[in-house]
Amino acid sequence: MSEFRKRWVLFRHPHADIRFGRGVYLGPGFSLHMPDSGTFIAGDNVEFRRNFRAEVVGDGRVEIGAGSYLTYDVIIACSTTIKIGERCGLAQSTFIADGNHRYRDLQTPFLAQGYEFRPVELEDDVQVHSKCTILASIGTRTVIGANAVVTKPLPPYTLAAGVPARVLDYFGPPGGEPPELSESSATS
Repeated sequence: MSEFRKRWVLFRHPHADIRFGRGVYLGPGFSLHMPDSGTFIAGDNVEFRRNFRAEVVGDGRVEIGAGSYLTYDVIIACSTTIKIGERCGLAQSTFIADGNHRYRDLQTPFLAQGYEFRPVELEDDVQVHSKCTILASIGTRTVIGANAVVTKPLPPYTLAAGVPARVLDYFGPPGGEPPELSESSATS
């Protein structure tokens, strides 16, 4: 069925640039909403388990690196660029977006205020646990705890959790500790 789903996705979006690497698995409920000429690229051996949804508008571009897996009910909303590195894991109900609604103009209705957009990148080996919202980039091998909301870029080799997500631990090469951990340990 995965091969049939791939053919169906390509058939439904002749105007878009959609590429699937070798060994890509599209589980039940896989869907793309690409009304324009956007790009969606999945590298070799990417696994979309069940109910994946990507909404790519305008010239938006989504790239997912080789060996990554996206479990159940993962949603990606892209108007600029969202890049997911190699061997990344996105757990159940992860939501990734490259934009936020503007809301501060009290004279303009909410939906008429537009959006703030910025590219989002998850570097290689990032692991995102269940029910997380990702609105900013994440460094190499960073682990995001369940239910976190990433609103600011996170450095590599860290564990982050919370709403908004903050760095709790560093496990990378010596001397690479992020400033927020160095400052908090110096005052303790």
